[in-house]
Amino acid sequence: MKKIYILGSLNRDYVISAPYMPKVGETLIGSDFFTNFGGKGANQAVACAKLGGKTIMLGAVGDDGSSAEMIDNLASFGVDISAIKIVRDRSGGVALIILAEGDNRIVLDRGANVCLTAADVDAFLNDVSQGDIFLTQLENDIDIVGYALGIAKQKGMLTILNPAPADKRILRYLNSVDIIVPNKSESQLLTGEADVLRASAMLGVAEVITTLGGDGYMYWSHTKSFAGDCPKVDAVDTTAAGDTFCGALAVGLSQGQRIEKALSFAARCASLACTRKGAQQSIPSLMEAEQWNG
Repeated sequence: MKKIYILGSLNRDYVISAPYMPKVGETLIGSDFFTNFGGKGANQAVACAKLGGKTIMLGAVGDDGSSAEMIDNLASFGVDISAIKIVRDRSGGVALIILAEGDNRIVLDRGANVCLTAADVDAFLNDVSQGDIFLTQLENDIDIVGYALGIAKQKGMLTILNPAPADKRILRYLNSVDIIVPNKSESQLLTGEADVLRASAMLGVAEVITTLGGDGYMYWSHTKSFAGDCPKVDAVDTTAAGDTFCGALAVGLSQGQRIEKALSFAARCASLACTRKGAQQSIPSLMEAEQWNG
C-alpha cells in the first residue's frame, strides 16, 4: 500500500439547520446548532485514515485552544500530524454552515490556513516514494498548492486535485495534476463549459472525475469515458460527501485498485456519509462501508 500525503485546510465548523435557505436580508429561526471539526483537507485526511489509508497531513492552525483540539482530533483518527504547523497569533480556520432541505451553504474564514510556505512543502515531501499519493484542494494559498503539486509530480507521486472552492488561478498548475475531481459547478467555472464531457477535455488533465451529487459521477480520459451511479439515500447532510469521495478514491488507488473499482468504492462511501449530520463524524469507517446495505 502506498502512503497518502494530504496538503489542506483545518477548520472548526459552526453548523445550524434552517427550514430553507434565507433570502437577502431575511432572518430565520434555526435549530439543532452544533460544532464539529472540518476543513476540506482535514476531512479528506480523516476519510483516508478511517477507510484504511496510511495518511500524513500538512496544514496550518493557530495557537488558540480550538486549533489544539483540531490537531488532537486528527490524531484520534490515526492521521500522522507531525507536519501540522502552528502559527503564533493567528486563529484556526472557521466555517459557518447552514443546512436546509438536504443541502448546505458555507462561509469560510481561512485563518492560519493561508500561512503555509514553500519550505513547509519541501520538508513535507522530502521522503516520499515514487507512486505515493498526493491529494490537495484549494482552501490554502493557491500558489503554495500549485508549488506542492509541482514538487509532488517531480518526485513521481500520483497527484490528485479537488479544485474546491473553484478558483481559475489554479489553471496554470494543472500540468502537474494527474487526476482532477471537480463537481459540476466547479468544472463549469474553470472551463466556461456546461457540458461535463466537453469541459473535462478542456481541462488538459489526463483523468477527470466530475462528481454529480445524487446522480453519481462522470469519468473522462483521452481513451475512455463512463458514467457511474451512487447508492440512493435520503440525504440528511451533504457537507462532507465530496471530501469522503476524494478520500475514498485516494485510498482505493493507494491499494492498487483499478479506477473503476476505486470510483465505485468512493461513491458508496460518499452516499453513506450523506445519511449522517456533520463533517468528519459522518465519514464511514472501512468496516461500515463494507457492511452497509445501501
